[in-house]
Amino acid sequence: MSAAIRSRKELSGVQHRRRRSVAVGLALVMAVAVFTESRWREDGAVRVLIEDLGLIMIVFAIIGRAWCSLYIGGRKAQQLVTTGPYSISRNPLYLFSFIGILGVGAQSGNLTLAMIFLVATLTVFLPLIAREEIYLTNAMPRLFEAYRSMTPRLWPRLALWRSPEEITIRPDLFLRTLVDGIPFLAAWPLFEGIGALQRAGLLPTLLRWP
Repeated sequence: MSAAIRSRKELSGVQHRRRRSVAVGLALVMAVAVFTESRWREDGAVRVLIEDLGLIMIVFAIIGRAWCSLYIGGRKAQQLVTTGPYSISRNPLYLFSFIGILGVGAQSGNLTLAMIFLVATLTVFLPLIAREEIYLTNAMPRLFEAYRSMTPRLWPRLALWRSPEEITIRPDLFLRTLVDGIPFLAAWPLFEGIGALQRAGLLPTLLRWP
């Protein structure tokens, strides 16, 4: 078995383990959220603003992730994609996911909980990003080093934007990415349900965070 194939399989294994870790981590954070209430009044302007901004971030993340899938086309581990969103950020798919997670936490109307969601996700995925970059460095050293030297890891540099006139789209991947974003939208009814149970006295409130 070649080193490249071994590296690809190792990378895939790391990605699967990280996804499981994210699921466990978010489940633990949600367990905390069940017994946490926002200090902001439910119908107050601050809480409404936090929740509305969170919903905007979720929709933005879902659209952004689908946009990235149009360019990546399932070639993430086989070919270095450097156009479209990947021309301004090396990891736009992750960036949009982080924005979505922050939006999920904001649906609680609780900025502290939103930041806990984000930090937990960053803790899991930043090492994965580093591992993927090691793989790309080994698989295509010259190409990736040149790409890394000019393109930021996460936060986009808009001046670098470039895109071909035509791209090959994989509809199955695009639709799958959209479907993968549906759990983000589940945050709104989930936190509304938690709030209703707390107001009814069916869930105890142990923490009140801003």
